[in-house]
Amino acid sequence: METTLRGVGVSHGVAIGEVRHMGTAVLEPPAKQIPADEAEREQGRARQAVEAVAADLIARGNLAGGEAQHVLEAQAMMAQDPELIADVERRIAVGSTAERGVYDAFAAYRALLANAGEYLAGRVADLDDVRNRIVARLLGVPMPGVPDSDEPYVLIARDLAPADTALLDPTLVLGFVTEEGGPTSHSAILARALGVPAVVALPGAGEIAEGTVVAVDGSTGEIFVEPSQEKRAEMESASAARKAALSAVTGPGATSDGHKVPLLANVGGPGDVPAALEAGAEGVGLFRTEFLFLDDSKQAPSEEKQIAAYRAVLEAFPEGRVVVRVLDAGADKPLDFLTPADEPNPALGVRGLRSLLDHPDVLRTQLTALSKAAEGLPVYLEVMAPMVADRADAKAFADACREAGLQAKFGAMVEIPSAALRARSILQEVEFLSLGTNDLAQYTFAADRQVGAVSRLQDPWQPALLDLVSLSAEAARAEGKSCGVCGEAASDPLLACVLTGLGVTSLSMGAASIPYVRATLAKHTLAQCERAASAARAADSADDARRAAQAVLSGE
Repeated sequence: METTLRGVGVSHGVAIGEVRHMGTAVLEPPAKQIPADEAEREQGRARQAVEAVAADLIARGNLAGGEAQHVLEAQAMMAQDPELIADVERRIAVGSTAERGVYDAFAAYRALLANAGEYLAGRVADLDDVRNRIVARLLGVPMPGVPDSDEPYVLIARDLAPADTALLDPTLVLGFVTEEGGPTSHSAILARALGVPAVVALPGAGEIAEGTVVAVDGSTGEIFVEPSQEKRAEMESASAARKAALSAVTGPGATSDGHKVPLLANVGGPGDVPAALEAGAEGVGLFRTEFLFLDDSKQAPSEEKQIAAYRAVLEAFPEGRVVVRVLDAGADKPLDFLTPADEPNPALGVRGLRSLLDHPDVLRTQLTALSKAAEGLPVYLEVMAPMVADRADAKAFADACREAGLQAKFGAMVEIPSAALRARSILQEVEFLSLGTNDLAQYTFAADRQVGAVSRLQDPWQPALLDLVSLSAEAARAEGKSCGVCGEAASDPLLACVLTGLGVTSLSMGAASIPYVRATLAKHTLAQCERAASAARAADSADDARRAAQAVLSGE
């Protein structure tokens, strides 16, 4: 009998197939004591396992490339954390086996993360995955993971670690469903990069029996268990229609009546450029430069290394617009040379621009590298600061750009509610705004973007979030300046129409989402987008806002 479940759709498309479940977690190793004379040998085993796991994660990243590579390299750094390794060795020195020492050291660190504020608590799943890989290697057992299957299937898991998501084979994994996670979790971001339909934050998904046929709609978040033939035909027909619509629309982003909405790509480095170009991106709306810095948490990359990475991206978009976000360190992206180690709540502490203003040499080097990378190129370079709270922040950043001799537009990210509320004041110092809807939702609703239990508050359709977007766009229009969106909200085709109706002037997203957004915008006039935006803002919940906008755009 057909039943319907609803989670959060995070990656477009339809998948119909039999369920396969992710392998279970590694069992807890026994608490066995070892003689003192075996401690050195066990410490050596632990170090070897850590290095092997880190190397494996880096190798997986190299295979996957793009966004996945940066995520997995950060996870490898987590495995090699010197304090964690030192704790493992201390535990072995007093009698633990290598595997038990790893298990207990990671458990202690896990507790610290879980209690250090919701932002860092969202990294617990990544930490658990690293622990499981090291323990599995020490025990000599295979790491549980994506199931072996000769036939395509729909994967169900409690959550998916980046190392598993990055190497999913789209020819076998038709789509996936997780109980945890949210629209901006690593799994969601990587699913969109892979083009695999995905639904997250679906409690009870693990109870769907192995082999059960399900139909997954990654756009609506609906899961149909044992769908009827009629439902399957309906979804397959809708999926075919979507694909046909995508291939029929090409060129720059615009509404049906010709209102231009540039569609840009979010990239983490040169590895993400080919997919952006293939999708027809008109430029880069968010160049996340922090991935370059995460290669070594002990020191900033040299000016020469930065120049090479920046120039590779800038060269790919001649005559195009490339918006670079300067280093956004802190919270879940700590850097030993930059961010405090003892903050009680790093997400609310010295993060983003605050870190850079405390370390002006790091900011100056990055701005100088950007200036040199753009020399002689016909590219429209724009540079923006993360976590701008007020006009003073914006002025400090603009002054630093001028002092570095940077020939570019200077902008501010709107990720803190105060920046949206005082956007016009901030625009007295900078030339454009870019809305980071992921963090803006997190700070507006006090809801961690990685915690599935509060995913409804991370929904970018929340009317309160749309109000803040509207305030920012209105301020930019009043000042004759631009206001883009570079958060995950821009990747939702229906919401892209609403954002356009709110006055947003450009949309930036993962490359895989660009064709969907382009095709949807092309079906509606600017006036329709404006009416949909008004209807969404008048609603009292995210679901009601989505339905109201849909009703307007479908002519109901």
